[in-house]
Amino acid sequence: MRLDKFLKVSRLIKRRTVAKDVSDQGRVLLNGREAKPGAVVKPGDELEIQFGQRIVTVRIEKLSESAKKEDTQEMYTVLKEEYRKNENEGPSFP
Repeated sequence: MRLDKFLKVSRLIKRRTVAKDVSDQGRVLLNGREAKPGAVVKPGDELEIQFGQRIVTVRIEKLSESAKKEDTQEMYTVLKEEYRKNENEGPSFP
């Protein structure tokens, strides 16, 4: 399955065109390497997606051509979610 389609079907990203744009900007890593929208993904692959200052790392569990909203959580497992501090900002307090 194509990367951009997986991101849309799994609802990690709402629209396929947005998933394509994010991939084209180099904000998606597939198994540690920059991935293009047409890259083929398979179960067991790890994706690292940058959403602004937030970086989410997920492992693909299963592929499906279409999925209901409640079934999308079975498609991936969130491994890590971190926030990258902007270097121009002062200290941040939790």
